[in-house]
Amino acid sequence: MTQDELKQAVARAAIEFVPAGEIIGVGTGSTANFFIDELGKIKDRVKGAVASSEATADRLRSHGIPVLDLNDVDSMSIYIDGADEITASGAMIKGGGAALTREKIVASVAKQFICIADGSKLVDALGAFPLPIEVIPMAQAAVARQLKTIGGEPRLRVKDGKPVITDNGCMIIDLVGLRIADPRKLEAEINNIVGVVTVGLFAQRGADVALLGTAEGVKKLTF
Repeated sequence: MTQDELKQAVARAAIEFVPAGEIIGVGTGSTANFFIDELGKIKDRVKGAVASSEATADRLRSHGIPVLDLNDVDSMSIYIDGADEITASGAMIKGGGAALTREKIVASVAKQFICIADGSKLVDALGAFPLPIEVIPMAQAAVARQLKTIGGEPRLRVKDGKPVITDNGCMIIDLVGLRIADPRKLEAEINNIVGVVTVGLFAQRGADVALLGTAEGVKKLTF
């Protein structure tokens, strides 16, 4: 199976977790896009969705799914999103799509976080994928200096010769070459750096369930 076929398989499997008549949270990225396309087929079953990015909101609306402001939502049963890496304990690196802050906010409101990914995203230790960190623009150089003391190489994320700007008007620093032994500790340490909006470590609030696409079918992990 191709990587896209594996992503589509877990997207279909995630539909079984969607509660009828409720509001759900939806993440950002290629795997989340497959889920949105599947969700569109059962859109009459859901009351609406909270999107973790403008791109996700646009895709949800294209399927006729109502998009709600998180400020108008008291609670959500589930948040469904992909991951760039995930461990056997449910800790994740997220933010390859530059939506890490909104993803973390929406996930914090949901009662259950369901991670959907192809099986290659399951790793023994986080860090092979560059760790994204969203920063206030005026602080990006100062934050990068602080990150160097932690380890790895901080790199400002650039596209087409210009810094990537998030939906929040911030920048992304990717921390490269860092093997993360204690994700929860590192998450707190980086979040405590002045100028950091948030780090793409989802360890203090990790996944509750992972649906991983493999050649043998969808594998379910519960944490």
